[in-house]
Amino acid sequence: MQADRVFRNARLATMAPGAPGLGVINGGMVAERGGRIVYAGAERPVEAAEEINCEGRWITPGLVDCHTHLVFAGNRAAEFEARLAGASYEEIARAGGGIAATMRATREASAEELLALALPRLAALMAEGVTTLEIKSGYGLSEAAELKLLRVIKKISEPIDIAATFLGAHALPAEFSGNRAGFIRLLCDVLIPRIAAQNLADAVDGFCETIAFTPTEIVEVFAAAQAHRLRVKLHADQLSNGGGAALAARWGALSADHLEYTDAEGAAAMGKAGTVAVLLPGAFYTLRETQIPPIAAFRAAGVRMAVATDLNPGTSPLHSLLLAMNMAATQFRLTVEECLLGVTRHAAAALGRADIGTLEAGQKCHLAIWDVETLAELVYRVEFNPL
Repeated sequence: MQADRVFRNARLATMAPGAPGLGVINGGMVAERGGRIVYAGAERPVEAAEEINCEGRWITPGLVDCHTHLVFAGNRAAEFEARLAGASYEEIARAGGGIAATMRATREASAEELLALALPRLAALMAEGVTTLEIKSGYGLSEAAELKLLRVIKKISEPIDIAATFLGAHALPAEFSGNRAGFIRLLCDVLIPRIAAQNLADAVDGFCETIAFTPTEIVEVFAAAQAHRLRVKLHADQLSNGGGAALAARWGALSADHLEYTDAEGAAAMGKAGTVAVLLPGAFYTLRETQIPPIAAFRAAGVRMAVATDLNPGTSPLHSLLLAMNMAATQFRLTVEECLLGVTRHAAAALGRADIGTLEAGQKCHLAIWDVETLAELVYRVEFNPL
């Protein structure tokens, strides 16, 4: 076997689906050629142009943050103060704050300004081992502004993998306050076809909630997406049980995200459909929610659980996927194994990606090398980055 580069004297957590637990290999190595893994397993002779001695450190797949809103302008610190004074998320949104406030700032910003604001956020995630990142639009909510956002997202392609998601059905902009059907038509008849034709997004998302869009409206958006061969995802059951999890499952969604109010029937539907549950403990923490997602029901139904930052200016100003894992363990009672699979293999599945998230031959050679004694340290420590 020949390789461009080999990483020796390492402990591997391969996250391979056929292996038990995290797929741990002590005394392991990874060989790479042309940007792909050609071997990951026990030490063996390999001819390579470069050899790296990992000195017993752990290697995991590069981390995958499968739910972010990284590109936006402005901040919502004032809303944080308002919530501390007793205002609810819904009250703030109905008063013109929330997503609408970020929409106004984002519409006013140029593409160059949005990119400059996004890059430091990206750098913070990459510094903790994130090698693949989903970025949603949804803060433009007009034809011009949504296309602007998606083009900025497309510019963020090196040195990281980006999955772009069109979240047009995020909130109803004020100019359509008396014409909900007209806004849905804009999404379905104008934006989704144009985005698909220009290859500006990999998937389409929506916010199914009492303060956002109804299941009927989401079905229209999903139908348009699938007609243009775009996969679908859904913000579901965050503030109430609106049947979003089951709706996502019926449409074969890659993921349903948030899920605090999902019931056992919704969990069972997701398990049957293979829809990934993306857990967002940063939003749960910031909004001071008390009802956690139905973790036991997800386990019972065989639902894969991913963990993500939900990085956004209002409800999860969280720039650390390591901290998101700690929150998922402490708030939602996920195990260490579930947290680590949740930011690697299962997060990759939430993006429909089969070429990342594990250390196996043929995968992209996205590696994170950790100076820790046990992998549990990545979950239990706070404000600790051993990358």
